[in-house]
Amino acid sequence: MHESGKRPVAMERTKTPSGAMIALALTMLTASLGVSIANIALPTLAQAFGASFAQVQWVTIAYLLAVTTLVVGAGRLGDVLGHRRVLLWGIGLFTAASALCAAAPDLWFLVVARVAQGAGGAVLMAVTMALVRDTVAKDRIGSAMGLLGTMSAIGTALGPSLGGFLIAGFGWRSIFIVMVPLGLAGLALGWRCLSPSVDQRKAAGFDLAGTAVLGVSLAAYALSVTIGGAPAPWLALGAAFGIAVFLLIEARVKQPLFRPADLIDPVLGPSLTMNLAVAAVMMATLVVGPVYLSRALHLGAAEVGLVMSVGPMISIFSGVPAGRVVDRLGPGLVVVIGLAAMAFACVALAFLTQVFGVTGYVAAMVLLTPGYQLFQAANNTGVMMGVDADERGVVSGMLGLSRNLGLVTGASVMGAVFAFGSGVTDVTQAAPDAVATGMQVTFLVAAALIALALVPALAARRRA
Repeated sequence: MHESGKRPVAMERTKTPSGAMIALALTMLTASLGVSIANIALPTLAQAFGASFAQVQWVTIAYLLAVTTLVVGAGRLGDVLGHRRVLLWGIGLFTAASALCAAAPDLWFLVVARVAQGAGGAVLMAVTMALVRDTVAKDRIGSAMGLLGTMSAIGTALGPSLGGFLIAGFGWRSIFIVMVPLGLAGLALGWRCLSPSVDQRKAAGFDLAGTAVLGVSLAAYALSVTIGGAPAPWLALGAAFGIAVFLLIEARVKQPLFRPADLIDPVLGPSLTMNLAVAAVMMATLVVGPVYLSRALHLGAAEVGLVMSVGPMISIFSGVPAGRVVDRLGPGLVVVIGLAAMAFACVALAFLTQVFGVTGYVAAMVLLTPGYQLFQAANNTGVMMGVDADERGVVSGMLGLSRNLGLVTGASVMGAVFAFGSGVTDVTQAAPDAVATGMQVTFLVAAALIALALVPALAARRRA
């Protein structure tokens, strides 16, 4: 898993690192925009296709399922065939699928095209971070990871507003058309600026059976926590069975997708666990925040949107500085600092909001978001710095998978905690006091979750 130190750093960088980082930054922006821009179109799509809201939700679910199920396999494919080559293929697939989405004659054609777009997005998310390690010197990896975090935040923040503008002016197809020139620009920059030399070191083989079983298992789990209802327990059971089969396959094949022992690696294992926990907490702000602001603080839709934009806007401006802090102080210390800031922010969300209302909410987000960016930049840097060249793609994919699993799990679990704390089954109809109590309970649980994540982070610091 970890580098032997025999490979000179200079041999790992492309001839044009600045151009390469521009290409990778644009790729990350495109991938995050693909997630965020479609959500605002769901009501319009329901009207355009004469479909129910439950049906058009599959436009979003299809993309997220594809990314979640394929991101590890996409990273491994990059290790086998070459990171640059697979990234260019992924950008091409994403761009072509975007054009198909724009041309969709009916809803289910659009859903299938979104699956293809998500497959391309999985490649973009997995291989981009691996290429950062291929192209950037070790003492600059933190800054590069911070830049990717900034671009991801820009895509997340820009998606709803850009999507709303395009739909109002040009119709729903335009939100997919806009992806085509972005993809073509990324393809051209990647072809021009990413050196083919990064494709010279390749892993030995690709575990197709293990990849397929893992993908189906992850899809079953994601559906169990996304759609809920009667099928959910059976889907969760199927996912658990599938993971057991996957681990058996990986223990027997000569070239596994990844070694099961990697999950208990003293660096990778805790990093994946922390990544999942942090993502679940961040999802809590997206699930609970709008309900609290509207029901307990009586804000209108526009005001809720404005307050909710604080987090993404802070992310845009804190990503690159967070990366520079990682380069200066080292990833181990910055992981602890980031998690500590997040824990204090969760406590602030539980209590300051009860006293100061919107001001308390915004103040807590001003602490939570930079803490998250510090953690992300440091955690990704700490993992990727020590990974062998022929495993960078799959490890990058595992980081992406842990984040996505945290997001889908957080939406379900934190939503359930919120409902429990509010004492109702439908929080959108709860009394303001009940919603405020639910908010407090949810973020006290979130603070406890971050405190648990601090345990392996502090243990790693003591070992260092």
